[in-house]
Amino acid sequence: MIISATRLEAATAAVTVLSDRASVAGWSLRYFGPWWNADVVNADAVDAGTEAVVVADMDRAQYEELAELVQDGRPMEEIDYAKNRMLVVRDGEDIVALSPDEGIAYRSTPSSGRIVLAGIDLMPLALAAARLARESIRGQLLRDGWAVLHSSAVVRPSDGATLLAFGDKGAGKTTTALLLASTGWQLLANDRVLVRPTGEEDVEVVPWPSAAALGLGLVQALGWDVSAREHLRAGGDFHPTQHQSVTDALAAGDCTPLWEEGRKRERKLQVFPDQFPDLFDVQLATGGLAAGLLFPQVDADAAPAVVDGARTLAEADFMSGKTEDRYPDIFELAQGVDGGGRASARAEVASRLATLPHRAVRLSHDVPASAAVLGKLAATI
Repeated sequence: MIISATRLEAATAAVTVLSDRASVAGWSLRYFGPWWNADVVNADAVDAGTEAVVVADMDRAQYEELAELVQDGRPMEEIDYAKNRMLVVRDGEDIVALSPDEGIAYRSTPSSGRIVLAGIDLMPLALAAARLARESIRGQLLRDGWAVLHSSAVVRPSDGATLLAFGDKGAGKTTTALLLASTGWQLLANDRVLVRPTGEEDVEVVPWPSAAALGLGLVQALGWDVSAREHLRAGGDFHPTQHQSVTDALAAGDCTPLWEEGRKRERKLQVFPDQFPDLFDVQLATGGLAAGLLFPQVDADAAPAVVDGARTLAEADFMSGKTEDRYPDIFELAQGVDGGGRASARAEVASRLATLPHRAVRLSHDVPASAAVLGKLAATI
């Protein structure tokens, strides 16, 4: 049997995805490669006894064996994980879980960092393997003193200076990052970053790879709708979580915002990390040092400007086990560390960031004007 392997490295953490299907390991290579150092490696050279590994195979027999173990009458917990029902039990030191709707069974050995997935459907298996690889990296970094900020980020290529943009949902974090990226900064993250104190006063920043959700209005304002449409008409695709109505609208050249029933949430373009440079000419950064904090707010009709009253960081600007509930650490990859980092790490990061420039900026739907204001502001930091 030919085994494919993709190794991911981020700062001090590493994990290898092993699979009997090349497309499963290849999914992690594509998803993480631009931001984390993802490379194809020789599976025979991977020491699964000492390295963190995610083994994800298409294996109905193993799936059924683990499913039977989960449902044999031992104490079981039912948890919502990645929008799916997960049934979780203990088997000695191991954690065994079953996601019946996805057709995936799991066995995690927290002491070794080894996670085994057995699936019966290829795409859910590839998605789950990548998700667990990312959670493995996060767990290692959290244990090593990192924390997670709810922030977008861009990096100045010349010196690695990193600007972090904060705000509530809809405040303009992603818009700020993409507008700065359009003026020559590199995109580090669109929604969250991993940070840790380094040296005497710096804060190191690395990406938290994820698909970027972009409203159709913003896509059109940035001029990216043409590239997206041409990509689709040439047979390309976007992230599979993208709703078909968004794909159809883009292919038809219609960028009217689309809403879920009841207008509670906008349906958005879901962009793979590697599609930023390939489709939209936005270069990606792999790390930097925090240099300033931006607090954007979108006011559709007002003139873009730097405004008074920049706020300071709040507890809500850090991700935590309470705020990150889509992927609870049921496999104990962080070994008890809060999903946003230890309290001591968050406090030290907050203290150091408090000494950096804080700027509040008002953005509008006038993209060129907003980009110009952000560009001038960023040049002063």
